[in-house]
Amino acid sequence: MRSISIFGATGSIGENTVDLIARAPGAYRVVALTGGRNVARLAQQAIALRAELAVTAHDDCLPALREALAGTGIETAAGPQAIAEAAERPADWTMSAIVGAAGLVPSLRTVERGGTLALANKESLVCAGPLLMETARANAATILPVDSEHSAVFQALAGEPVSAVELVTITASGGAFRDWPMERLASATVAEASTHPNFAMGQRITIDSATMFNKAMEVIEAREFFGLDPAQIDVVIQREQIIHALVAFQDGAVMAHLGQPDMRHAIGYALHWPERAPLPVARLDLRKLTSLSFSVPDETRYPALRLARDVMAAGGLAGAAFNAAKESALDHFIAGRIGFMDMAGLVEQVLDRISRDCGLGNAPDSLEKVLQMDDLARQTADEIVRARAGQG
Repeated sequence: MRSISIFGATGSIGENTVDLIARAPGAYRVVALTGGRNVARLAQQAIALRAELAVTAHDDCLPALREALAGTGIETAAGPQAIAEAAERPADWTMSAIVGAAGLVPSLRTVERGGTLALANKESLVCAGPLLMETARANAATILPVDSEHSAVFQALAGEPVSAVELVTITASGGAFRDWPMERLASATVAEASTHPNFAMGQRITIDSATMFNKAMEVIEAREFFGLDPAQIDVVIQREQIIHALVAFQDGAVMAHLGQPDMRHAIGYALHWPERAPLPVARLDLRKLTSLSFSVPDETRYPALRLARDVMAAGGLAGAAFNAAKESALDHFIAGRIGFMDMAGLVEQVLDRISRDCGLGNAPDSLEKVLQMDDLARQTADEIVRARAGQG
């Protein structure tokens, strides 16, 4: 029986992971589940999967979680430290699906103990790619990509050396505003940005799709995970989201990964790797597929893609600053303090100011340095927004 833990169990990736685990009763021992404020759902999952431990990220939610799990024998805890400690508990396979920089610590703790990390948390590689990958190597840990695009590349590379790769192309939906005229984007509302054309996801990742910050993060993630040169990574809009990635080799061959847009493809592949197993997903019927469309993303509409290249060129702790500034900009947009098209500008200002004032440092070789840069970038973003509002 394999032991597993799921970090971010109540989010969209976590829910899909729970779905797959629940379909194989008796095959898994669930060590830990973690979630946010939806403690009712977290408790339901913990009971259904007979988890040993349930952790909420928020201390004030602990009483409700304890009450929901009273009499079950399931251990409860709360807070970031409790999540880090849960990641230290031995498990054969761990899903890292916490959204944001908060997912970095459990990712690191998992590979420090030499486990298999199924990585859906982009921020772990964007903020601290060299640190995470080196820690995994030092502890003989395995990292498996769960982003659909990176899973697709990983599968296309099976049996192939990265040295044979000429170009990796990851695909994007284009988000909620791909067909909007540019002049409308400045007035786009939070509600409008929170509707994805192809997937039902959480609000933050859906808005990141509309800005293509999620794709910018994935470009950096691909560089870190596969060891590619930035010039070897391209992005195209593939509206139907049937092709998730393409890998072009130096002999002219191109391997494309196709499948219906269902995250259980990538999750299931990571769960059963190195084998394949049947999955409860819709099959692709090419006879019903009328077209596959491609277009080059306009960087005026999606400036986040240009910023990703700037971050890779800058190196050092630029990825940590970029992610923190992006998360802060998203917070300010959701709160109504800046507009939709102001987010990328704010991120660029943060990077420019930090680069000018103190530099972006060397490659992230410690968690402490990453977290310090994260704090600095968030503070800088807040200062810029307050100054814009005339609040000093």
